[in-house]
Amino acid sequence: GAGSLGDLDEVIALIFTKNYSKAETLAQSIFETEKNKVGPTHPRTVLAQGFYAITLNEQKKSEEAKKNFKTAIPILIEQVRNDSETTNISQKAQRRFALIVESYMELLFAEAKLNKSLENNLVSEAFLLADLARGSSVQKALSQSTARSSSKDKRLLELARTEQDLQRKINSLNELLLNISQAGASASSQDKIRNDISNLRVERNSVKKDIESRYPEYFDLVEPKPITIERTAKILNANEVLITWYFGERESFVWAIQQSGLHSYANIKVTKKDIARDVKTLRKSLDPGVSSVDDIPAFDVNLSNKLYTVLIKPVEQSLIGKNLLISVPHDSLGQLPISVLLTEKTKQPVKGADALKDYQNFPWLIRKISISQLPSVNALAALRGVKIERNDVQNFVAFADPYFSKAQATSASTKLDTAQAVNTRGKPLNLRSAPKTSKVSSAELALLPALPDTSVEVQEIGKVLNAKPEDIFLNQHASVKQVLETDFSKKNIIMFSTHGLVPGELNGLTQPALALSTPDVTGEKESDGLLTMDKILELKLNADWVVLSACNTASSDNSSEAVSGLGRAFFYAGARALLVSNWPVDTVSSRELMVDLFKRQNNQEKISKPEALRQAMLNIADKGAARIGNTNAVSYFYSHPLFWAPFVMVGD
Repeated sequence: GAGSLGDLDEVIALIFTKNYSKAETLAQSIFETEKNKVGPTHPRTVLAQGFYAITLNEQKKSEEAKKNFKTAIPILIEQVRNDSETTNISQKAQRRFALIVESYMELLFAEAKLNKSLENNLVSEAFLLADLARGSSVQKALSQSTARSSSKDKRLLELARTEQDLQRKINSLNELLLNISQAGASASSQDKIRNDISNLRVERNSVKKDIESRYPEYFDLVEPKPITIERTAKILNANEVLITWYFGERESFVWAIQQSGLHSYANIKVTKKDIARDVKTLRKSLDPGVSSVDDIPAFDVNLSNKLYTVLIKPVEQSLIGKNLLISVPHDSLGQLPISVLLTEKTKQPVKGADALKDYQNFPWLIRKISISQLPSVNALAALRGVKIERNDVQNFVAFADPYFSKAQATSASTKLDTAQAVNTRGKPLNLRSAPKTSKVSSAELALLPALPDTSVEVQEIGKVLNAKPEDIFLNQHASVKQVLETDFSKKNIIMFSTHGLVPGELNGLTQPALALSTPDVTGEKESDGLLTMDKILELKLNADWVVLSACNTASSDNSSEAVSGLGRAFFYAGARALLVSNWPVDTVSSRELMVDLFKRQNNQEKISKPEALRQAMLNIADKGAARIGNTNAVSYFYSHPLFWAPFVMVGD
């Protein structure tokens, strides 16, 4: 009937067609109806209240809007978190939540502009909300598998299960309350259920407190606390600036924070859709799926500069005097390394191998400043909150070139060293790409392409780092069993040169994984050849770097999920930084980049990881080239960002 929750879609439609007063009347009536039916704190009531607040905000009834936002949003956040722990939160619910949060952020930013004395507080409140709204999607898989992976600790396992069960009960009673109120049940029976719900809430909160006090690290992972600008500033070093974005359905926001606190902020007039479209367009030349160098599309320099103007220009004064930009992207921006943004207008090169040198010495953002990336602002606090026993020596361990089938193992023993193949002009572009299996219903491990040149890569890096040969596991030795049996406590550089897979890419794969040698070759009984997220969670690492090279780790649509899934698992296991690729890499240039990167790290005492990466990237961009055969004659240059920009440093 009138004022039921189903009408929220109509409210949304009215808001988007700017029919605000009609939207207000409808939203208010839904809110009142729900409040009388299921009580003021029921998820449905609060959702309606959030939309009522949006309609007030659109009509500049700011005080009234603010009052309603302030009541609704904390309960909604709790709700979204709990939903993401227990059920698949629907796209629709996620979008409704996002619209409410975004409208409140608009209100906070607008007030900040009018009120200098409260400016910091208002912008800080929006910053907190953004970190919460950004971080809910990976939480679910994570909290469940973490609960499993920590199962060595029986007590934690019990508490985590109890907490999740109580949440399920609360969810189902909320559902029941709704059904009986619609069926017109008596007030007293509704009150009884409300009472049960609040008792369960009390019980769940006490279990959560128990978990939080006994297992703070676990708790932080499952329910990271929103982090304030003040606390963020305190964990930044003097040479760093942290920039974070939030992209909304109607407008977007950016914050730049330094050690001294909030340095600059802005509303940006772009939407989530705009950013998704632009990132997709730029990625077309970075992940083109072509097989020859001549076919690499020209990189769209105007679009790259436009994105710089939109995303960074509003806060670029915050970069002055800093040498590390810590980027916390949102939504599709996570699939584009911001190092490829051009800080000035630049002449557009044409397509084709001959024109690749035209990209040399371009004003890429990476020229100005080194860059690292984080999944959330919270992650920085988590990484810097851990006290570390450092390993002094650069101890290296690597797993590379696994055999994905018996056939690969057989043919490998007869093949000559493919790495010495001649680079000719119409040279095939050797991309280490995962199979195009996202369209296929199932593709078994055997269909994964072999990665013979990764052997060469890890051995060259091993040489640079004086690694022991027995710490480099190739072919059938690159197995799940070997990973699980390795003592990583003294290894500070760990490298996996293999395919990263996302759920659904292989038959029955339900979580992100790294593909290792097939049991058909290793003879492992219990294994399927996949190092899945929950196995990674059980590793005990103490590593400065985990390098995932050759991984298509950030390629598909749910890619950022794969990276953050695998990434978070490695962080939880004890990694402090990850090096991951954003698209299938060119084998030779990426090997040169990797080796150069570790040389710099090894030879320069004080160099930071992001700075070593920056130097290695610019070296390839400005001087790198494919040679003809074993000569120094240049076949084509590596100045196009496809070659030098795939790797991103995630972490600290």
